[in-house]
Amino acid sequence: MLSPVLAGVYIDGHWRAGGEQLTVINPSTEERLAIVTGGDARAVDDAVQAAREAFGAWSKTTGAARAMILRKIAHGVAARRERLIELQSSNNGKPGFEAAIDVDDVIGTFNYYAELAEASDGQQNRAVELPSDEFTARLRREPCGVVGLIVPWNFPMVTTAWKLAPALAAGCCVVLKPSEVTPLAELELAQIIAASGLPTGVFNVVCGTGLAVGAPMSGHPGIAKVSFTGSNAVGVQVMQRAAETVKGVSLELGGKSSLLVLADADLDLAVELASGGGFFNAGQMCSATSRVLVANELLEPFLERIVAKARSIKVAAPQDEGAEMGPLVNKAQYQRVIAHIEAGKDTGARLLCGGKRPADQPRGYFLQPAVFSHVPLDSALWREEIFGPVVCVRGFSSEAEAIALANDSQFGLVASVVGRDAATTERVANALQAGLVWINAPQVIFPQTAWGGYKQSSLGRELGPWGMQAFQEIKHVVRAV
Repeated sequence: MLSPVLAGVYIDGHWRAGGEQLTVINPSTEERLAIVTGGDARAVDDAVQAAREAFGAWSKTTGAARAMILRKIAHGVAARRERLIELQSSNNGKPGFEAAIDVDDVIGTFNYYAELAEASDGQQNRAVELPSDEFTARLRREPCGVVGLIVPWNFPMVTTAWKLAPALAAGCCVVLKPSEVTPLAELELAQIIAASGLPTGVFNVVCGTGLAVGAPMSGHPGIAKVSFTGSNAVGVQVMQRAAETVKGVSLELGGKSSLLVLADADLDLAVELASGGGFFNAGQMCSATSRVLVANELLEPFLERIVAKARSIKVAAPQDEGAEMGPLVNKAQYQRVIAHIEAGKDTGARLLCGGKRPADQPRGYFLQPAVFSHVPLDSALWREEIFGPVVCVRGFSSEAEAIALANDSQFGLVASVVGRDAATTERVANALQAGLVWINAPQVIFPQTAWGGYKQSSLGRELGPWGMQAFQEIKHVVRAV
């Protein structure tokens, strides 16, 4: 059976075939799933033009009208839930339970921003108190214009929802570039959006590579803002291109997050959280807690248990019964993670388990979860984002040392703290330089709380009201009485 050829460009309500062909691979089998036809700079131009023409009418709609569309999109995603889970599993390699979490996150995000859009009608033109009776002032939040959204391959649809839902809620028009690696679920989502009643031109999709599509989007003079999620290296390029037209930029980049296991921690809980934080989605998360800091008195039993846990994880294709961790997303990522593991061993780091292909998986980009100890603090394994199932464990002798080690990073996205004493865990959480800290909790993310971090992890915030404000301009109108 021949792989299908799918149109990957949707502009002004129409799907376009032709253009550069992008081969989409199943990472579990290394076989071709589909061919998606992508776009180029000309397609970006056409999409921006369509969005600009639609902006005048869409930007003037009420929040209630936009909320109705957002809820229809959420309903459409729910109606195709099983299909979207299947696409995520086949294209990205996620086990079914992980893909289901993603789809439910998309539904929740669109519904949340429907609520914020609806509430915004009552908040517009809010009076501003002035120190003079001779003037009045009012505050308006207005959509910033046409926005470019560039999303990664590790959480298809989720990252899109985190950007697209608040952008539409704010009244912006959109040009979306999905990852060329995992476009299938995104294209299904685009079909749902196309059927939602959203006016043509408000939402446009241009699949393609970063060079062919991402670069012209970032520098396009008709785009008012770019929101990008991906690597720091590409984020710098996006920011440089955006600077040419002085447009707004939001960046959600890398992480090298820590999980701190305090001396009074529940050891079983600590191991469970470390495993989830390091191996969920095969470790392909900017929030992966890949540096685990353990109080010295718990270090040896923790290492024994985390190694046992890592060895027990069933690494298999998503359709296999009991699969707990799927493959890495593609060959390039697989080779990159393997190279990091080998380089780490060369620096003297001690590989306690994993880091190799499972014996029962001769094909696909499968990798056993790896646990390291004795990792030098200056090694790439400790300092750089690996984006794979690799956890490094190190002991600490005091709370101050643990905090210092956790904060000694160019990144500051998330962190986790495990301990029984509430006052201590709160104090440690407050001292960590991270945008989100979990205490005795898995990496649950709510649309009501902000996503983003300190230092080189982020520029701006997503989710919560801050996610919607990122696509709005502030206007004050001052009148002489």
